[in-house]
Amino acid sequence: AEGSDLPFVRDDMASMSHPLFALKAKDIRTIRYEQNEVKTEISANAEYGRATIFDKDIWIYCISKLVQALNEEAEISRTVRFKAYDLLVATNRSTGGVSYSRLKDSLDRLIGTKIFTNVKTGGKRSASAFGLLDSYSIVENDSSGKMVSIEVTLPDWLYRSVTSKSVLTISSDYFRLRKTIDRRLYELARKYCGNQSSWKISLPLLLEKTGSTTILRKFRASVKSLEE
Repeated sequence: AEGSDLPFVRDDMASMSHPLFALKAKDIRTIRYEQNEVKTEISANAEYGRATIFDKDIWIYCISKLVQALNEEAEISRTVRFKAYDLLVATNRSTGGVSYSRLKDSLDRLIGTKIFTNVKTGGKRSASAFGLLDSYSIVENDSSGKMVSIEVTLPDWLYRSVTSKSVLTISSDYFRLRKTIDRRLYELARKYCGNQSSWKISLPLLLEKTGSTTILRKFRASVKSLEE
């Protein structure tokens, strides 16, 4: 996005592989699945629902800022402080007042979404329960009460992904995709196709990997729409 403070956008490889984020708002179901010996259970806070793939923009922004700092040989930690306005611009969002309240909702969903998994990151296999964020705080508000600065603490396994460079560069145009299924399909294509000229997967398995709850017929139509 114009004026973005992210020269390169990075996404976490583990979450690109596994459908940790909901594709529908207010999804409060507990999701259980197993892929390649990785067992995962995702539960949601009944009040906020599961974190959505749009909420993941906060993750992507923090990951990108940490990798940028590493490349500049700066010291980093699991706790990232940033300006709310900078995140909104970088992720192609409106900077109107409602976007700030939506950002607060996203933080609450990230905190409230709990995961049990034995996912492998940074060469280690974690078998633990955690939230998609360990914590967050609104560090500064302006005179109208609108959040200015935010501080978030990433879960340890996600931080290990960053320090071990288990991340991939993605296009900044990712933030222009407004359909959740399109975002998820882009992630999968970027992760599994990589630099290859092609990657093959059956439609039923692709549907499973997206985490979508739609029926196969409607999913096929969504893929055709994206292809066009």
